[in-house]
Amino acid sequence: MDIAGEIKRTFKEGSVLTRLIYLNIGVFLVLKIVGVFFYLAGQDFQLLQWLAVPSVTEVLVQRPWTPISYMFLHTGFIHLLFNMLGLFWFGQLFLYHFEGNKLLSVYLLGGIVGAAFYILAYNLFPVFNSVYGLLLGASASLFAILVAIAVYDPNREIHLFFIGRFPLKYVAAFYLLLSVIGISSTNPGGNIAHLGGAFWGWFYISQLRKGKDLGAGLATFLNKAGTYLLGLFKPKSRMKVSYKKPPRDDKEYNRQKNVQQDEINRILDKIGKSGYDSLTKQEKEILFKQGKG
Repeated sequence: MDIAGEIKRTFKEGSVLTRLIYLNIGVFLVLKIVGVFFYLAGQDFQLLQWLAVPSVTEVLVQRPWTPISYMFLHTGFIHLLFNMLGLFWFGQLFLYHFEGNKLLSVYLLGGIVGAAFYILAYNLFPVFNSVYGLLLGASASLFAILVAIAVYDPNREIHLFFIGRFPLKYVAAFYLLLSVIGISSTNPGGNIAHLGGAFWGWFYISQLRKGKDLGAGLATFLNKAGTYLLGLFKPKSRMKVSYKKPPRDDKEYNRQKNVQQDEINRILDKIGKSGYDSLTKQEKEILFKQGKG
């Protein structure tokens, strides 16, 4: 089985949700493999620090890509596993009501707003004055999707393992409560980012009900950018198509027919003297076309 080919096919033909999950897993594997080489070389692996969101604004200005790159980063397998399971479950519910472009915009913009909450909190609240933090993971984006679908379809019941069935609004409220409580724990930055993502999910649906799709512009831009990039890497056809002009009158027509017949006669003479294998590729094509006519 061609595993690489199958992965490429499912990524190309799959939904936006499939591609988001593949991107998260792919980034995780690439960073882990690169980290092995750094370890064997006895060097510190600093790439994560260049992709995660720093809490210090002076550093953030030097790394403006991090509010996007961080939402595809996971340091541990368990962190990745739970985020991807949540993304799959809640992403499926989201796609039940909306198309993939909306899921992509909620994921990206929810992650960006989550990063904004994190940066503001670390620069406003005195408890973080002497703290240098790094934010990474897809959790803020996941919260945006969860809250968005919970606001849109609050009474939809989902099954929780070992617990039973609960309306989606209670599941979202439970996770939000855990995030609020968790701010004073070992992961304050991550929990604050969760709240930022949740805010975007609520705000997005509230505006969508008013007829305003706040993510439409981003989705259009990404689609155009994707089409442009694919065009750059798509191999160009080397085939040249030529068109023969029709004869202008009977005299011209007869002249063209005579030229063609002379060429056929020359080729037949060549076959009689040297055999068919002596013909060039072009001569064989001329003979083949004449036989079809």
